[in-house]
Amino acid sequence: MAQHVTAGVDGTAESLAAAHWAAREALRRGAGLRLVHVWTGQPGQVLSVPADTTRRRVAERALRRSVASVRAAHPGLRVEDVLLYDSPVTALLAAAEEAEVLVLGSRGLGRIAGFALGSVSQRVLARSPRPVVLVRAGDTFADEHLPALDGVSPDEIPETPYRDVLLGLDTEHPFDDLLGFAFESARRRGTGLRVIHAIGAAPDHAAQGRLDTADAGEPRAEREHILVAALRPWCEKYPRVPVTETVAEGRAATELVQASARASLLVVGRRTQKARLGSHIGAVTHALLHHARCPVAVVPHA
Repeated sequence: MAQHVTAGVDGTAESLAAAHWAAREALRRGAGLRLVHVWTGQPGQVLSVPADTTRRRVAERALRRSVASVRAAHPGLRVEDVLLYDSPVTALLAAAEEAEVLVLGSRGLGRIAGFALGSVSQRVLARSPRPVVLVRAGDTFADEHLPALDGVSPDEIPETPYRDVLLGLDTEHPFDDLLGFAFESARRRGTGLRVIHAIGAAPDHAAQGRLDTADAGEPRAEREHILVAALRPWCEKYPRVPVTETVAEGRAATELVQASARASLLVVGRRTQKARLGSHIGAVTHALLHHARCPVAVVPHA
């Protein structure tokens, strides 16, 4: 079984943020950290052609800087560095297979705009056999925690509580891999799990001449019952994880983006069945990766 967390690094600020998030996750899991830098030759160069020495040296320096930064911040963490000459997608997918979780950085658009996914990240997310976490440039240790009293940074008070973990759940497909990842994430952080199931915009019953509020509330009440039933076995398995269930009448992406501003991690699922035109991450997940205000974990499930 994998005993390490893997982060893809390339010398950019966003990949360094991913490396530090992965380091903290490795410590939470009691695992090691593997930093992988994938590089290729000149554009259009065939991979069998001998590697360009200058580009290799640039890659080596970038990897060394990432490793040094992580080791300085976490001197007790076991860090392994891997330099690969390969297609980035191929290499990262192979690295994901050997890891507990793969962490990638976004090509950040800033803290308001959220994520900007490159083609490599999108293809890795769509095909990875393991959970993938996307981290924005600028995300820090403090962002995972509740604000400390009197403006003191959580870096100075490590026991400052984590923000809740947020889970977007489709009650028609409450897959074990997704629920297990979310509950474990909350348990490791010693924090609560907030679960949101969105049912879309509520119909305007008054405009339709349907004023029976009891009838209007039945679908929501039924969804709440289904949500509680889906979570019950996991609440029993994780009795120390406080769980808050919410059935929201808005659109899933909108509700989850708003809630992500108060979360340490947003967890969503991705179906592993391939579409006719290839694997994809789904419209809701795609929206969340562009607008969420915290790291996003995408968990594959059958």
